[in-house]
Amino acid sequence: MSTTLFPTHIESERLRYEPLHESAEPLDIYEYHRSGEMDAVMRPLGERPHARPKETMDEVTEAAEAWESGERATYAITTKSDGEFVGVAELWLEWEERSTSFGMWVREPFWGRGYSGERAGAMSYVAFDRLDLELVSVGHDPENEQSKRAIEKYVDSYGGQYDAVLRNWYPPDDSGEPVDLQTYSISQEQWRENVTETELSTIRIVR
Repeated sequence: MSTTLFPTHIESERLRYEPLHESAEPLDIYEYHRSGEMDAVMRPLGERPHARPKETMDEVTEAAEAWESGERATYAITTKSDGEFVGVAELWLEWEERSTSFGMWVREPFWGRGYSGERAGAMSYVAFDRLDLELVSVGHDPENEQSKRAIEKYVDSYGGQYDAVLRNWYPPDDSGEPVDLQTYSISQEQWRENVTETELSTIRIVR
């Protein structure tokens, strides 16, 4: 697949999205892991902060390879106002099913600003308007109330729906127990019927 399959520069009202492997230095990202800031971010995802910079480098390299193959688009999120690194947004593609699933993490200092919903709006635009997919899916650990609130808010706004709880979806976490996944979906038809012109006016694909 072409390396230009995914947009390389997207903007929403307050945020900018660019390929992680082209716009973020692995050592800079590793600093957030080493500082302890990522502890609260990784815990709800069932992951641990990186213990060595090589882990971060490998993750960025993997993102570049997945981008090239068209399997996953991983974006670094920064603020438009001052270019500060906010976190990561991902689209995991299932081309045969004409669907994608969302992934995201946000640095703790940026929690509570509504960035999850803003990112969902931009990524939905890419999925439905640029890539012409039919379905977006998203999920969270049922115990993660913060993710639940954020996801339900934007899923409802686009006319999407709650789908199911996938039992024992993830390997055991620190408790030693497998982790469930609570899932939701939005169809292209639902999105087009409910997205507002005001929101669309804030989203721009630069290239």
